Amino acid sequence: MENMPKQDDTPASTTISFLNCIDLSTPDVQQSVSLLKQACLDCGFFYVTNHGISQEFMEEVFSQSKKFFELPLSEKMKVLRNEKHRGYTPVLDELLDPDNQIHGDYKEGYYIGVEVPEDDPEADKPFYGPNVWPADGILPGWRQTMEKFHQQALGVARAVARIIALALDLEADFFDKPEMLGHPIAVMRLLHYAGQISDPSKGLYGAGAHSDYGLITLLATDDVYGLQICKDKDAQPQVWEFVAPLKGAFVVNLGDMLERWSNCIFKSTLHRVLGNGQERYSVRIPFFFFLNLLLPFSRVPFKCLSSHNAKFLFCLLAISKFLISFSCGRLPILWNPVMNVSWNACQPAIQKKTPPSFLLSNVRLTLANATRILMLI
Repeated sequence: MENMPKQDDTPASTTISFLNCIDLSTPDVQQSVSLLKQACLDCGFFYVTNHGISQEFMEEVFSQSKKFFELPLSEKMKVLRNEKHRGYTPVLDELLDPDNQIHGDYKEGYYIGVEVPEDDPEADKPFYGPNVWPADGILPGWRQTMEKFHQQALGVARAVARIIALALDLEADFFDKPEMLGHPIAVMRLLHYAGQISDPSKGLYGAGAHSDYGLITLLATDDVYGLQICKDKDAQPQVWEFVAPLKGAFVVNLGDMLERWSNCIFKSTLHRVLGNGQERYSVRIPFFFFLNLLLPFSRVPFKCLSSHNAKFLFCLLAISKFLISFSCGRLPILWNPVMNVSWNACQPAIQKKTPPSFLLSNVRLTLANATRILMLI
């Protein structure tokens, strides 16, 4: 981390955060594990290069994304986000940091999830269902491009998950269990920042400060600066550093699910987007690598804690309850110390801070709860 002179559109008089770069093509797996672990302990952000998706295809994805956002608003509103949170989200529609924003984010987006036909029994489950697509006559080949990229990005995420497993002293295929990676919740979001200038002192942001809820997030972006990270969310004042765009690479960050699952060995870091007057395009894909929402949300084996946090910091709970905790307004369940490993032991602390209608012990993961979560990831 150091001050950088202005080059091209590099922000002037700001701090650039230099991230570790993981080369997925290198035969030196131990080097990749070492670099990734260092990044996960430090800030939870790193680059991934040589991931198998060609630069030409990534440029095609951005070209197709731009074509959609250039459509008239009336045309985009025809594919407005549905009850499964698939489709278009207008500018100012999302508010990520209500404590510091005067209104929603200065961005528009488009949600694409795992495609599940309406007549498929899986479509009745939270997070799964059919996507909303622009008419092929309006954007020929658009759907095929996005579906192909979505699948290829999942392959990159699986490769990263294997290195994460090794960094936690687990077997490389730990995340390849059917219940982990069978049908991932992976909502790809095309994003367009129209170029409004952000001003944190006035509560104006391209995207407000937040951390991601999932296991990991892949981010592909153009060459325009905007993404910032805050390595220490408790610092006063908070220190924000820009993440430099890296052509052809994914920026990968860890989510709250992995931070909790790793017992806070790895970090889920606050990040935000500031507009600088230039248009900016990106594609975000947060991954929840779990098929069964009733699966126990376990923690790393005890051997992984010996040189870090020697005690478990969190209660065991089902993944559905973890997700519901966020759908109910980011409850402090993540940070409740463990007094007993059972879920029941956690309830008193939760009930003190939770409205009766949202008591997690009695809430089932309904579609309404699920879609509220997706609005924030």
